[in-house]
Amino acid sequence: MVDLTELTIKQAHEGLKSKKFTSVELTKAYLDKIKTIDKEINAYLLVDKEGALTQAEEADKKVATGEFGMLCGIPCSIKDAIMVEGQKCTAGSKILENYVAPYDATVIKKLKEQGAVILGKTNMDEFAMGGSGENSAFGATKNPYDKKRVAGGSSSGSAASVAGNEACYSLGSDTGGSIRLPASFCGVVGLKPTYGAVSRLGLIPFGSSLDQIGPVAKTVEDCKIIFDAIKGKDPADSTSVELEIGNSKLEIRNLRIGVPKEYFVKGLDPQVEKLIRDAIKKAQNAGAKIVEISLPSVEFALACYYIIAPCEASANLARFDGIKYGFSDNSANDLRDVYLKSRGHGFGDEVKRRIMIGTYALSSGYYDAYYKKAQEVRQLIKQDFAKAFDLSAGGVDLIFCPVSPVLAIKIGERTNDPLSMYLMDICTVSVNLAGLPALSLPAGKTKDNLPVGLQIIGNHFQESKILDVALQMEKILT
Repeated sequence: MVDLTELTIKQAHEGLKSKKFTSVELTKAYLDKIKTIDKEINAYLLVDKEGALTQAEEADKKVATGEFGMLCGIPCSIKDAIMVEGQKCTAGSKILENYVAPYDATVIKKLKEQGAVILGKTNMDEFAMGGSGENSAFGATKNPYDKKRVAGGSSSGSAASVAGNEACYSLGSDTGGSIRLPASFCGVVGLKPTYGAVSRLGLIPFGSSLDQIGPVAKTVEDCKIIFDAIKGKDPADSTSVELEIGNSKLEIRNLRIGVPKEYFVKGLDPQVEKLIRDAIKKAQNAGAKIVEISLPSVEFALACYYIIAPCEASANLARFDGIKYGFSDNSANDLRDVYLKSRGHGFGDEVKRRIMIGTYALSSGYYDAYYKKAQEVRQLIKQDFAKAFDLSAGGVDLIFCPVSPVLAIKIGERTNDPLSMYLMDICTVSVNLAGLPALSLPAGKTKDNLPVGLQIIGNHFQESKILDVALQMEKILT
């Protein structure tokens, strides 16, 4: 008997097409799986059983006509920072515990047009602030490979739901590594698109110049199908652009692949390094030319990110003040008290920490020293990548490096040390600062069966190149 929850999007689509099963049967299989294992994993904050079955029935009507797309009738999960009309959207925070989304995010509209089945909303670090999934106000998400370990963050529930076969695919968001880190820790594929490739309308913002919605899937092929469905210009999001993904049909043997020496330094877990170097060696054996490159400004990326992101967060989160929406403390005596008590009780420690850092860095007398300086460094990081990808000057097609310098950490291991937690983002934040696309591809597992992700970084709007090469690497690595 085939376990329907183990199918990829393509396999499930073929099964629906050949009438081996219906979307309702497929959806019920996922709902049963969630009921059986999610108490342990805590990937979901909300499961919409009735809504999912209604969507599945509608999808089956489309399937019966014979005219239906790849995502029609396929059950998915959605990170709880992305609005789905009529469902709660908490962003993993107590301050939005009872907030119900009044409209669909653009990406959700696009999925619904395709006939997708939305199973529910997934757990996440509060307001997407964290790399482990432990900052959720509703408890940590556990890693399906080892339940004593984190699933990665901030899209923890998205990656865990796909890895644990509780959803066929998921949508997450990535501000500094929030799709790629959990994808790496949970052994699934996660794509952070180019800034502007996917509309952000309906995503609760953290850092507006860094946030990007992207897919989490079981395979590279699935990732491409989802990205193709959600990408493109949105008139309601001025940062979005039209994008042709196409099939680049590149061959690894014709490529120059850059390996930045700055990502292979002290502090990199030997097991992670071995698996990543093995993957690079396999690419070389397939004919790729491996070139050691330097991204000198990347050493400042973490410091730069942890000024820019909190600055943008302090501005974006000012709207949660207990007045218009979200939690409001009724014991307050006056307006100032409403603000202080609502924010004091509604926000978690990490969110408060970042709001304070951001407000401080933007304050009079410190703006030039911190925020302005960080934006200047950001330009240097962009220039490093532009130089690396300049093929006319001996540059490279793609960059290969680790997603995370460490394996999935144990739950509680770093909660009292925010700085060591921030260091987990060291390989991912520079991509967001430069607005580039990057993908986490499973590179193998350690002797303790813990997954490790290979990060494939491309130039702006070169998703098709990344996906094409990742497809070939997937075959080489399995």
